[in-house]
Amino acid sequence: MIYLIPFQTEQLQRAIIEAIEMLQYYAREHVLFCLIPAFFIAGAIANFISKDSIIKYFGGKTKKWISYSVASVSGAILAVCSCTVLPLFAGIYKRGAGIGPAVAFLFSGPAINVLAIILTARVLGWQLGLARAVGAVFFALIIGLLMAAIFRESDQKRLEDFVQEEGQELPRSGLQNIVYFITMILILIFATWTQPEGATGFWNLVYQFKWPAVAVLSVLLALELYGWFEKDELNNWLDETWTFAEQITPLLFGGVLVAGFLMGAPGSDAGLIPQEWISALVGGNSLLANFTASILGAFMYFATLTEIPILQGLLNSGMGQGPALALLLAGPALSLPNMLVIRSVIGTKKTLVFVSIVVVMATFTGMVYGNIVL
Repeated sequence: MIYLIPFQTEQLQRAIIEAIEMLQYYAREHVLFCLIPAFFIAGAIANFISKDSIIKYFGGKTKKWISYSVASVSGAILAVCSCTVLPLFAGIYKRGAGIGPAVAFLFSGPAINVLAIILTARVLGWQLGLARAVGAVFFALIIGLLMAAIFRESDQKRLEDFVQEEGQELPRSGLQNIVYFITMILILIFATWTQPEGATGFWNLVYQFKWPAVAVLSVLLALELYGWFEKDELNNWLDETWTFAEQITPLLFGGVLVAGFLMGAPGSDAGLIPQEWISALVGGNSLLANFTASILGAFMYFATLTEIPILQGLLNSGMGQGPALALLLAGPALSLPNMLVIRSVIGTKKTLVFVSIVVVMATFTGMVYGNIVL
């Protein structure tokens, strides 16, 4: 097999280098300030939030309007990419969340990103920004409900074990736990805040003060840990955090390498699949164009907000409005690294169904939108 691979060809050499550079880019831009805070939050969810609390808001017997509303709102708070949301999803799912609300949260985290939606409206037009916002909220709810309906029996059986267990008593008040989690979430939000276009405005002001805010919040977190937590609790928290990192990181990095090899880093044209092929396949508003955009979006990796300049270039190359929306709905919420990790958490069958639902819904939503705006 190795003997037959044409390593001497320029395209293959560029693709290999691109895969390594994309992994380096991901490690520099996302591991320290995105994934590591997310791992600590996931470890805290697994260790400090009682199963009763998860079951109360995300469990199978919770009223649907409560569980899915909380899942969607929780996801909207975090401006994260499809990979950074994974430790948080794994944390609530393994703590007793139903498959429907957990998947709604998984989709909403990267898809219902207020900053990305605003930037989409500014750069690509208010119509596409509005369609992305409405479509993302609608998708989170419908996908969660469909997953809950399809896997109702197996999920009920899984949740019975959580219902039978007693909640753990913690030496802190509920308010202290809330403050502790809010502090960590704010650290994640500010640390991952990207610089917006233009040098003025509220979003740019937040960007200018992101690191002072992270520093203040980090000191506050240290004081909370010192005053509210026992040594054994902190050790258990670190153990849970390491478990998530050990489970997710190898799959994530492997997926990033493959994605970079096939399609190149965001904004480049050095992957094994030339970008002009992509542009040729997603022009117009046909079923094939929307389906192709959904598939490409599902497998490509988009760092937070990078989908917008990439899509701007594709639109300038002749991409249709319908396929553009299809890619926006399927892309930020999915990626090849994302799928590999989801499979390790919920299994192959549930992962295939989840990805299929996203791709099909994105395809037909893109077609409807394309026919409206044309």
